[in-house]
Amino acid sequence: MRAHRIYKKRRRRNSLRYFVSGMVLAGAAILVVIGGTVFVSGKRPKDEKGSGISENIGVDSDELLTLVNAEHPMPSEWQCELVQLNNGQNIDSRAYEDLQQMMDTARAEGYDPYICSSWRSHETQVRLFEEEIQSYKKQGYSEREAEVQAAQWVAVPGTSEHELGLALDIVSVENQRLEESQENTPTQQWLMEHCYEYGFILRYPKDKEDITGIGYEPWHYRYVGQDHARAIHESGVCLEEYVAHR
Repeated sequence: MRAHRIYKKRRRRNSLRYFVSGMVLAGAAILVVIGGTVFVSGKRPKDEKGSGISENIGVDSDELLTLVNAEHPMPSEWQCELVQLNNGQNIDSRAYEDLQQMMDTARAEGYDPYICSSWRSHETQVRLFEEEIQSYKKQGYSEREAEVQAAQWVAVPGTSEHELGLALDIVSVENQRLEESQENTPTQQWLMEHCYEYGFILRYPKDKEDITGIGYEPWHYRYVGQDHARAIHESGVCLEEYVAHR
């Protein structure tokens, strides 16, 4: 029986900076929707393995390194083709094949990875952020204060990697809390050790918080392709450092 999912919010580091930068850049992010960027869902697979997904030929590896954070909002020209998994989550088709190989291998070795979050539409991010603002206003905060507080827990729309379609939150079925205890599960330890072999990196490492601006998240993985993932793994840098020194 699948464990009940419980998600614990994580405080975002440098939240005031994220709020100010994010709100300035939110207009550009909205262009992702208004400007006509199309997200095309692939056919729903019969199971998580899916079918009919061709090999990623001609993928622009540099595009897979796209940074999205407070200083780098969602590109207005960003496009991706989405494939839906059997649990309703969506992933950029360029990451699909490697994701399935990683999940299949983990399960074959006795682990229990579960994708609890992946692609998130801009509208969904706006809704989540607005809901958080309203919760603080009900506690007596002013509009401005509520927005700053909300930005500590929910990414300002246009600054969340989940809007790319290349980011995933993967947990262990036995522990579905988004908290640091996740790193102690055998499943998460396997993922952190082997994810680079399948083109993924642990996006927000423990020792890079001052660079990424995000607290340690031992469940948040980002697809960058196998070559880049291996280089990042071997050099011990985070994505911001890797992109800056290319």
